[in-house]
Amino acid sequence: MQALTLTSPGGLDNLTLSTLADPGRPGEGEVRVAIHATSLNYHDLLVAEGAMPTAHQRILMADGAGVVEEVGEGVTEFAVGDRVVSCFFPQWADGLPFSRVADFTCTPGDGADGFAAEYVVRPASHFTHAPVGWSHAEAATLTTSGLTAWRALVGDAILKAGDTMLALGTGGVSITALQIAKAMGARVIITSSSDEKLAQARTLGADETINYRSTPDWGKAVQDLTDGTGADVVIEVGGPGTLAQSVTAVRTGGHIALIGVLTGHEGVVPTSLLMAKQAKIQGLIVGNRRQQQDFIRALNQTGLRPVIGHRFTGLSSLADAFALQRSGKHFGKITVEW
Repeated sequence: MQALTLTSPGGLDNLTLSTLADPGRPGEGEVRVAIHATSLNYHDLLVAEGAMPTAHQRILMADGAGVVEEVGEGVTEFAVGDRVVSCFFPQWADGLPFSRVADFTCTPGDGADGFAAEYVVRPASHFTHAPVGWSHAEAATLTTSGLTAWRALVGDAILKAGDTMLALGTGGVSITALQIAKAMGARVIITSSSDEKLAQARTLGADETINYRSTPDWGKAVQDLTDGTGADVVIEVGGPGTLAQSVTAVRTGGHIALIGVLTGHEGVVPTSLLMAKQAKIQGLIVGNRRQQQDFIRALNQTGLRPVIGHRFTGLSSLADAFALQRSGKHFGKITVEW
């Protein structure tokens, strides 16, 4: 079996297409899945570059989509031929997060082997059914960024029709959030440093766009666009470098979904303004299996499809895909199929 492995201490030069032993037949409660696609997320890039240390030889990638080839004794949720997609926190079935969710010890591609492989044998609870009619590449976008956007808007912020949502950037989380918010009848404002990407966002339904490079005080610009009210929900993927502007942009009593750390891990929070606005900052990392099932039911109902900006073919192309991701030149998701 072929798999893409990372040799410590990490770095894209230490990615190797390896021949490993076949995982064999599934045991009780397990399924054997032929994996056909993955999608890239910032978390995967941190692991690949060695910024998040992992095992000496780790099979990468949290996202995986494929076909069930065999089911073990006692498995009733899946049958041979079912198209499935992986879970980011396979041990988190439902309810509130707990300690093992916070440390990534069971997250595929980090604390456990991931899905950059031809075959895996895992407990059936590590997967959900994929959306009906989706390609493997499309389904692979759900595990991390797709579910993060869904949880942020629907599970935590409880977005409703007529609300205004601000999304930072045009990566996978923000573009999926744009799609979900528009499907729910919300107004969407989105930022980017690229006018070309902003034009693409408008074709997806973005109501207002802001180039944060030419408008560095974009928090005030959001206030101006909302007649001084501010955004009901902010999808904050930048972290310390953008959080102050997000606090300016959010409405009094609004919700900031703190998802990413693209600008660093520590910074200054404008606490006085945050208190005055009585706004909520909710940190989150992806979601649980039940939320993924809810998201997929919504996708089957609405017909939304992910935006895949770049598609690579073959496990050996993963390093090139990571290089593109690191450049920041992508729009939406980057996928690899095999």
